[in-house]
Amino acid sequence: MFQWLSIAKPTRLEMLIESTLEEDEIIDQHFAYFKDLTQKGVVILVGRTLNTDATSFGLTIFEAEDELAARQIMENDPAVKSDIMTATLYPYRVALNRK
Repeated sequence: MFQWLSIAKPTRLEMLIESTLEEDEIIDQHFAYFKDLTQKGVVILVGRTLNTDATSFGLTIFEAEDELAARQIMENDPAVKSDIMTATLYPYRVALNRK
C-alpha cells in the first residue's frame, strides 16, 4: 500500500462563511464518505484549515494500492463529484506520527 495526500479547496469561497442548503447536504455526505473510509482503515487523517479566505483547504492522507485507486478515492468524494470542491492528488509518505 502506498500513501497519498489529497488537497481540497472550495470552488465557491463564500461557502466557508455562509453555505447553501445544497452545500450543507453535500458536506454532510463528504464527511460521511471520509468517516466510512476512516473506519475501514483507508484514511489516516482528514481535516481542514479554519481560515475562511482563499488560502483555506482541506487535506486527506490515505492509503491506496496505486495512483488509479487513489484518484478514484479522491474523485468519489461527494464534494468533488458535486463540484463544490476541487482536489489535487500527491504521492505522500508519513515520516513521523504521534502514537
